[in-house]
Amino acid sequence: MSRTLTFAPLPSRALIAVGGPDWRSFLQGLITQDVDTLQPGEARFGALLTPQGRLLYDLFVVGRPMSEGDGCWLDVLAEHRAAVLQRLTMYRLRAKVELALDETPVSILYPGGGSAPAGAGWVADPRLPELGWRGYGATAPEGAATADEAAREVQKLALGVPGPADWGSDKTYPIEANFDLLNGIDFKKGCFVGQETTSRMKRRGQIKSRMLPIAFDGPAPAPGAEILAGDLRAGVVTSAGEGRAIALLRLDRALGQSLTVDGRSVSVERPSWFELDGTSEA
Repeated sequence: MSRTLTFAPLPSRALIAVGGPDWRSFLQGLITQDVDTLQPGEARFGALLTPQGRLLYDLFVVGRPMSEGDGCWLDVLAEHRAAVLQRLTMYRLRAKVELALDETPVSILYPGGGSAPAGAGWVADPRLPELGWRGYGATAPEGAATADEAAREVQKLALGVPGPADWGSDKTYPIEANFDLLNGIDFKKGCFVGQETTSRMKRRGQIKSRMLPIAFDGPAPAPGAEILAGDLRAGVVTSAGEGRAIALLRLDRALGQSLTVDGRSVSVERPSWFELDGTSEA
């Protein structure tokens, strides 16, 4: 059965070009993802954390094509690009690293599965195969439908994948936002900013809350709406769409319980990729 691919520009994302002799060692000590083994044409999902281990900025680190020279792009939220660049500059010190804004457009082609798209600039989304491919200066393949970014957000919500609207900045631990389940943290890479807290949470199973989709009838609850299990607070809505929302849930009160928001019943939906490891999270 044939699949119709959908191409969507992502104006909410923007790039920072990173290069220079020390670019790998510089990023290796900062972000949650391994860059020492990153290859041209490969993307990895990660984050820049506070020293206390909270999520500051999500990012995709993308190995630039060899024709672009040795280095990578950091694919970040456009509204955060200046702040990310400022923080990287602060950490640079004497490292031989070049940092620059890059106006190469970012796009997406989805759903995933099947053969890689024809044409240059396409890189597999490292979080889930169903999320498709991220494009950097790429054009829509022949026969692909065209959509806007809002349609892409609907697809992400259907898969139960949270995004920047859900975790904000300096509010959430990356494991609460499922970065460990979506290939966003390399626990074997060694030290990075915020690594001690992140590793301790994973090692000791101290993960009381996770972001999960909830389903409901009627209008979407507003972000910030409280989710109750009886009279107990079980979580909070972080973003919402039609019939479905993402919520930060306290697992011991939310899973297997009858929940309400704004007096209406809601149900937790566990995505197929959401598998806990048998710790106290279950």
